[in-house]
Amino acid sequence: MPLANRVSKLTPSSTLAITAKAKMLRAEGHDVIGLGAGEPDFNTPEHIIEAAYQAMKEGHTKYTPSAGIPQLREAIVHKLKRDNNLTYNVDQVVVCSGAKHALYNIFQVLVNPGDEVIIPTPYWVSYPEQVKLAEGIPVFVEGKEENQFKITPEQLEEVITPKTKAVIINSPSNPTGSLYRKHELAALADVCMKHNIFIISDEIYEKLIYGDVEHVSIASLSDEVWAKTFVVNGMSKPYSMTGWRIGYVAGPQPYMKAIADLSSHSTSNPTSVAQYAALAALEGTQEPLERMKKAFQERRDKIYAQLIELPGVTCVQPEGAFYLFPNVQQVVQNSPYPTVDEWAKGLLEEEKVALVPGSAFGAPHNVRISYATSLEALEEAIKRIRRFMEK
Repeated sequence: MPLANRVSKLTPSSTLAITAKAKMLRAEGHDVIGLGAGEPDFNTPEHIIEAAYQAMKEGHTKYTPSAGIPQLREAIVHKLKRDNNLTYNVDQVVVCSGAKHALYNIFQVLVNPGDEVIIPTPYWVSYPEQVKLAEGIPVFVEGKEENQFKITPEQLEEVITPKTKAVIINSPSNPTGSLYRKHELAALADVCMKHNIFIISDEIYEKLIYGDVEHVSIASLSDEVWAKTFVVNGMSKPYSMTGWRIGYVAGPQPYMKAIADLSSHSTSNPTSVAQYAALAALEGTQEPLERMKKAFQERRDKIYAQLIELPGVTCVQPEGAFYLFPNVQQVVQNSPYPTVDEWAKGLLEEEKVALVPGSAFGAPHNVRISYATSLEALEEAIKRIRRFMEK
């Protein structure tokens, strides 16, 4: 029997595939350095683990409201006001089973068959797949490397049609680490308001920004923009809670009610004890986050400096997240490999370094290197990459 059309067109996640391949080689006894995973290499902070343990002991192991426990939703409202200058009521916030689930729900309640969703490239791998699952049409706009992979209002204007429903803004970006400035967001928001289209603002890496640059939520620019924006965030990246699966979305109330109703028929509710852990993450000490951020910045600075010394490699210095996204097209042209994908495969097979080809993100000349691993492993990976290139 054939599969349903909605899944037959999906592309498997390249990041998960690379991670699985690296784990398989490691299990066979190979010394593999995995630079593909999009998750911090630190454990969840102890006070968060303890909060989950206490929640279990106190019997918080039953169903919760589909939109999340009231205490967590209130804490999210407070966080959005404190950190992002955004004012929401509790009924405008829905807790989901991860930020990925929040995005999936948004597309399900917003997109009708044939609606277009604009996705800047390079993009996070799940954006186009989730749009397709909602029977929408992904429309790609290239963020130029010379513009730090960010799109311009002129580019956005060019691809808007009567079928355009929304645009996705991911700042800081996965996979590039690029960060939109306030004036850049304002220019994009003006175009969206002119054409009455929604903005989906993925801010999951908001807390992982380096240097003097500042994160700005596009929803904070004006009441008009706020009313047309879905703000997506979660616990996974800032608190090293990827496996706990807690994310959230804030936005226009009618859509939030629809998302809560949709969740009630799919997941029922986010994991109960994980919600209490998330509450501790938001309300407890932020010191573990600051320590993790400091380590990421040290790795970024050292590895970026070593990476751009490799012959033929160029790289935009990331300002956030924990990825480097170097352009290796010149390297590949001077190698026996026909494409960057084949080059990356050869690197894994010969030197046991796993990174993700940029084609997975809509950028076939690049590769993504996660520096969410030890500095020692990163420096060894650069040595192996250099040796592979010299071969």
